[in-house]
Amino acid sequence: MISLIVGVLLIAFTVFAVIPGLPLNWGPEVISFLKGSVPVVAALIGLLAIFIGIADIKDRIEAKKEEEEEAQKENKSN
Repeated sequence: MISLIVGVLLIAFTVFAVIPGLPLNWGPEVISFLKGSVPVVAALIGLLAIFIGIADIKDRIEAKKEEEEEAQKENKSN
């Protein structure tokens, strides 16, 4: 319940800070921040995608090895 109240208060503050004509009027600074953070966020997402891709390749190789071992065990038991 407390987290819900805190969330609503933070969203209300954000709207109050960004709306033009109100005392804070942080709208232009927020836009500048978002424009500057886009390349950084894109780079982080790209790194994450690379790590996930490498892990996926390793998992596929591991699964293929396990399937081959199981097939060899079945052939030995027959």
